[in-house]
Amino acid sequence: MKYTRLTKEQLEEMHPEFINFLATQSIDKKEWDDIKSNKPEIAMQEIDVFSDMIWDKALSNVRFIDHFSANFIFLFKCEEHNVFSFVINTNNKKVDFLTKDGINWLSENLFSDEVEIQKGKKDISQDRNQSLFSIIKQGGIISKGELFSKLEHLINN
Repeated sequence: MKYTRLTKEQLEEMHPEFINFLATQSIDKKEWDDIKSNKPEIAMQEIDVFSDMIWDKALSNVRFIDHFSANFIFLFKCEEHNVFSFVINTNNKKVDFLTKDGINWLSENLFSDEVEIQKGKKDISQDRNQSLFSIIKQGGIISKGELFSKLEHLINN
């Protein structure tokens, strides 16, 4: 398996797509019910293949990923062959970026000595989707890139 198996809830949400997936393999409802009952390992393999297919499609469309922790914010802009990043951190132990107050503090102190911002760039031409999945597995959240874009604008102007 390339990524991770979709959860039961995710599979339920994708029920129509999963039915189409099975149909492309000439598996109808009766046969699927038989496979689930009598060959559960085959059923799991089918779910794994479907999961990888869904992850691949979703990851191919990812443009931004955000990852927050108490003292760090990682912002990623994902292009075809590169990931650009901003890493924001503070040594101020009173600040927690996981709270609204922490984000407000950051907006007021972004260019102060208490905040460090690092820019980065990484080549991901080998396996883009696997690289992005790794970031998501570590707690990254797919975003629309508002924070990355705002920070990029502030720094470049």
